[in-house]
Amino acid sequence: MSNENAPWVRIDKVGEHAGEIVEIRGWLSRLRSSGKLSFLQLRDGSGNIQGIMAKADVAEEIFAKSKSVGQESSLRAWGKVNPDARAPGGFELHLTDIEVLHHSEGYPITPKEHGTDFLMDHRHLWLRSNRQHAILKIRAEIMKGIIDWLDDHDFLRVDTPILTPSACEGTTTLFETEYFDSKAYLAQSGQLYNEATAMAFGKVYTFGPTFRAEKSKTRRHLMEFWMVEPEMAFCDFESNLEVQEQMLEYVVQRVIQKRGVELKVLQRDISKLEQIKAPFVRLSYDDAVKLLNEKGVEFAWGGDFGGGDETIIAESFDRPVFVHRFPTAIKAFYMKPDPERPEVSRPAGP
Repeated sequence: MSNENAPWVRIDKVGEHAGEIVEIRGWLSRLRSSGKLSFLQLRDGSGNIQGIMAKADVAEEIFAKSKSVGQESSLRAWGKVNPDARAPGGFELHLTDIEVLHHSEGYPITPKEHGTDFLMDHRHLWLRSNRQHAILKIRAEIMKGIIDWLDDHDFLRVDTPILTPSACEGTTTLFETEYFDSKAYLAQSGQLYNEATAMAFGKVYTFGPTFRAEKSKTRRHLMEFWMVEPEMAFCDFESNLEVQEQMLEYVVQRVIQKRGVELKVLQRDISKLEQIKAPFVRLSYDDAVKLLNEKGVEFAWGGDFGGGDETIIAESFDRPVFVHRFPTAIKAFYMKPDPERPEVSRPAGP
């Protein structure tokens, strides 16, 4: 087969063309060459593949071109797809020709180590790395899994406003903006809107960007993030927990199944993820305090858990933990007191 008739395929689909000459369109992530061989690491967004060009197999000008391509140059490459058990994707490309569409010079992110500040300053280029690819593909899979599970369980997606007239979580973390002749705020949550839509449709959810004017740089504090918020009418406490654990189990197991390659790139220990199976642990606030005290933490009843406390509780079990019946004094006004014990909040539900 000549190059002119070679099909253009994505790298993640080259296995369907073993033994054939194909065309790849993408970018050069790395080049290594010896006297008689050039090794071109190619990527196209769907995956990575090594292209090998032998000096003896191509015209002299083609081989010379393969040795001078700059990192992150965009190109077209033709070659025969050959199985190779050592290759990450199980295949390599024996190159017959390349066409450089744009020659890149002075690409700032080289194979050496770079600091986080430097990489964040070049975020638009950092996205091309294997680790960033893995993170964003897993994120996309999580989001699709959440949406699929909720849609398949009769929840209706209702998108709520991003600009709102009032606070939902607290006035100290609002992003304020001019709204014609008045003030508006970036949404902290779609909860208040969705409580109304739940009364119209029974089972709803919103999934979109939310904003908190928090300067703290921790895993628990983000100025902007995407949040899914289901709301259900006629739902008792146990049913609420069942929805949460079933959805989380589905999403995590789906990611393990569909994004195993990306989890390996991140060197994630999936044995812990495999333990995320329903039912999850139910733990009262009283018992959680007792557990912390037994672990040597001086925690007084009535306080709210900090990050370190949550970590200790979570690491005491092999799967996620629900903590319920918190002190009423530290919960929001819409958390009703337990009639039999007013100092703690009643589990949600009728």
